Amino acid sequence: MNRRALLLLTTLATGACTGPSFEGSPSPTAPDASTGTPPVEPPPSGGGATGGPVDADGDGYLDVIDPSGTLDPEWEARLEERVLDHGAALRTASLRLRGTLPSMTEIQYLRRSADPKVAYEQLIDGMLEEPVFHQRLIEYFRDTFRMGGGALDSAPVFAAQLVAEGRDFTELFTATSGTCPTYDAETDTFTPADCDNGVETHAGLLTHPAVMQQFASNLAFRRTRWVQEIFVCAPFPAEIGTGRDIGASGLYTAPWSWDSISGADNGGRIDFHDTSSVICANCHATMNHVAPLFAQFDERGMWSADIAVRLPLDGSPLAMRTDWLPEGEPTAWRFGEPAPTLPALGMALAADEDVQHCTVSRAWNWAMGHGDVINQAALVPDEAVAPIVAEYEASGHDLRRALRAVFTSSDFVRF
Repeated sequence: MNRRALLLLTTLATGACTGPSFEGSPSPTAPDASTGTPPVEPPPSGGGATGGPVDADGDGYLDVIDPSGTLDPEWEARLEERVLDHGAALRTASLRLRGTLPSMTEIQYLRRSADPKVAYEQLIDGMLEEPVFHQRLIEYFRDTFRMGGGALDSAPVFAAQLVAEGRDFTELFTATSGTCPTYDAETDTFTPADCDNGVETHAGLLTHPAVMQQFASNLAFRRTRWVQEIFVCAPFPAEIGTGRDIGASGLYTAPWSWDSISGADNGGRIDFHDTSSVICANCHATMNHVAPLFAQFDERGMWSADIAVRLPLDGSPLAMRTDWLPEGEPTAWRFGEPAPTLPALGMALAADEDVQHCTVSRAWNWAMGHGDVINQAALVPDEAVAPIVAEYEASGHDLRRALRAVFTSSDFVRF
């Protein structure tokens, strides 16, 4: 099963539609971005119950629906009824990218243009060059990473810097230096700085002290869950194979062998082989192969020569590697994808197609005003973002170009 089929679906994002072509039209010169426009707060998303993920069948796991399925005829008909409205798109884009409404000069420029598509795209290009866009990026990544303020800003700032400078966004997982930058809003300046938490070889946010501090927990499971949910856009279980009968009330569905993780029957102090309520190993088969990589960061995010996370047992003893994995079992990102070190884990994330799809899906949801992929199950069908994912990959993972593609897509300019 495709990993994206594990995503939860309770709200439906619109599918992709093809709009009319304006190829060969003249390209007028867009006006300079207006200054002094009064700030306007974007409207709050939602309001009230969001109808989050459920466990209707009572099996202990949140229900899943494959988001790659086709739309029903009613939705197809409603999507076909949409009409081009570059003026409405300009207002929405300006609120997202600037936090303000477009200037009257920009509105009039668009209205008087002989080719609204060309004019609209020029205005988007201008917004993507403005300092306020960089500040909006930082806010976006604060929300995405669930961290920000003070020292916790350096991770969102690093992500924003990669976008603002048109760099390969997978440096988020692979950069060996400059991963703790600062940003000066008055001068619109990103100043690179190295993280200093004792790590010999850094791997982007995977070794970032503020991230490790923010998501510290027993057995490093919060750090592992953060990576899974933020960058894969899916909860655990991360992998599903052919179900196997292990003599419990349900099937063991992970692709890993049953004894690849620790339990009471093979020396572990936490019984990940427990099946009394749910089959713990369905999630922990993958989780336990990743978590030890984050185990040498202490509660302050500082690297230690030894394991620095604890067990949820009396006395809170320090964990040992055999609490996750039996002796000799290697760490890995996924089944068949070994990751002996954090830099190796970073390379695996950078190459993972699901991570790339997640990055684009989160950008799509931000532009469209949808909620969080995990918290509000605001999924994006593969069909909607496939062209943008392809452009993101072809551009060397330039997320700014992907954002431009979202804000100029047929879906964004149709209402």
